[in-house]
Amino acid sequence: MATHEPHWQKIAKAKFVSITESIPKAWRLESLPSNEEQRDVTGDYIRQYLSEEEVEITEAVATTIVHNTSAGRWTAEAVTKAFCHRAGLAHQLTNCLHETFFDAAIEDAKALDDYYSKNHKPMGPLHGLPVSLKDQFHVKGVETSMGYVGWLGTFEGRKGTGKEKVFESEMVKELRSLGAVLYCKTSVPHTLMTGETVNNIIGYTWNPKNRNLSCGGSSGGEGALIGLRGSPVGFGTDIGGSVRIPAAFNGLYGLRPSHGRLPYQGMANSMDGQNSVLSVVGPLAPSVGTLQLLVKSLLSREPWLHDPLVHDMPWRDEKAVIPQNRQLSFAVLRHDGAVELHPPVKRAVEIVVHALEKKGHKVMDWNPPSHKQGLDFLAKAWTYDKGADMRSAFELSGEPAAPQLGHTYDADSKLEPPEDAIHIAGNNVAMREYQKEYMEYWNSTAELTGTGMPVDIVILPVAPFAAARPEGYLYYGYSSIVNLLDYTACTLPVTTVYKNVDTMDPSSFKPLNSLDRKVMATCRRPLRGVMFRITVVLYLILTKATGHAGPTDRMAVFVCFYAGEDEKDEFEEASVSSAFAHYWKFAEE
Repeated sequence: MATHEPHWQKIAKAKFVSITESIPKAWRLESLPSNEEQRDVTGDYIRQYLSEEEVEITEAVATTIVHNTSAGRWTAEAVTKAFCHRAGLAHQLTNCLHETFFDAAIEDAKALDDYYSKNHKPMGPLHGLPVSLKDQFHVKGVETSMGYVGWLGTFEGRKGTGKEKVFESEMVKELRSLGAVLYCKTSVPHTLMTGETVNNIIGYTWNPKNRNLSCGGSSGGEGALIGLRGSPVGFGTDIGGSVRIPAAFNGLYGLRPSHGRLPYQGMANSMDGQNSVLSVVGPLAPSVGTLQLLVKSLLSREPWLHDPLVHDMPWRDEKAVIPQNRQLSFAVLRHDGAVELHPPVKRAVEIVVHALEKKGHKVMDWNPPSHKQGLDFLAKAWTYDKGADMRSAFELSGEPAAPQLGHTYDADSKLEPPEDAIHIAGNNVAMREYQKEYMEYWNSTAELTGTGMPVDIVILPVAPFAAARPEGYLYYGYSSIVNLLDYTACTLPVTTVYKNVDTMDPSSFKPLNSLDRKVMATCRRPLRGVMFRITVVLYLILTKATGHAGPTDRMAVFVCFYAGEDEKDEFEEASVSSAFAHYWKFAEE
């Protein structure tokens, strides 16, 4: 007896096919290896489908690309075509794209070349630079589904608004005015509220380094695409780790700025109107220089004139000065009191600590107010409406929620009444008091650092594991605490898993709770070749002589370095040490 295919499934399949068919036939792979047959599709594997010129272009960092396009060495058209080709390959290998608009991008690139030919100067600081976007950005000519089947053919689930495929987000306009070329939108998990990227349209987005693992989420398509160098830089969003997690799992630099630094105006979102803990937009890239280029360029457009929530604070070159002969003070969080780190992540933390101590910097333990208490406030903020917003999006098509989201959004589950204004206000007050307590703890470290100033940088992991297995992202506490505090943060890859080093003795593990036991159980065997990161949080406290201290002076930097499996810890330590010196300039800005 034939089974009836739900209507939503037909729509989802048609959309998936249309994404593949939007890739030029010459770029489509005749056969795709299974994940087991070819786990790692980075490096030489994807290069085999590209010309030497395409490899040279797509493996250049954004600063190099812009240098060459602005000097007339590379045309914007050649650069755009190379990245469109590699992005098309990346999608076929990992399911990382929701929308492609390659033809429109190539036409935009040709227009940039014409401008350069006539005016003998670049259009702007991002002249000819391809930029990928998470599928929350509205771009003319293409859809914004955010992973929901019911959003296809609509504007954020609504029909007849007049905005369908016409409206553009504020940052999209600013990127175009800076000379950037927009060419694709990347996959997200429906709801945006999971560290894995999965939805009923594209299925599961895989980690290109190991296609048995997650690429992270919710900006997972960005992580996978940039990890395969199908994009030199892209923008994601972060409300609980959604920029940092994909950056971490894919060996990238990912910047989560404090709220109000970059424009979010006109972007699709989940829980829109929940203002206790706000999502922020930030870049992911293979180099910190790229992050600096994008942030500085966007701020030159004065986004506070078009987004009322952006602070009127230009890029300040006078702040970008590396301290001369100054001893820095660091703090390290080795355990958050809830979930223990997997062996390779523990080792990464110690690599960084040892490298800093060898350079003469002070490293102390970080013993802040209970992270569990803060995370309880965050969880309440995320569930004020008890899932009504996301559930309504699923009901548009009748599609089911991914198992990673639990049963909150199931059509047959009981919908609880939302929190009332009194309870929301109470949670906001409790959050504010917690933030104050955390701030004063940080200030109090001035008595312990020996520098006369509070701790400069806090080192903590993005996640307890190197990369999550499907349905295995069980704990978000290490990344989400930063969102509650609204500190700026950036990811730092340190090393890879060593098969014969990163082992554990089960008898030595004493779980603190059932969740701790479940998370450690995912460490069944070594994850060879998987990169993992640590988070470096920097808090700037300005003296009266240098200016005022305020929320936007809370900064954090995660500096990224990747070492192959046959490299030694000594090399990794040198990389990390030089990284902190090199990126202090970016952190202070």
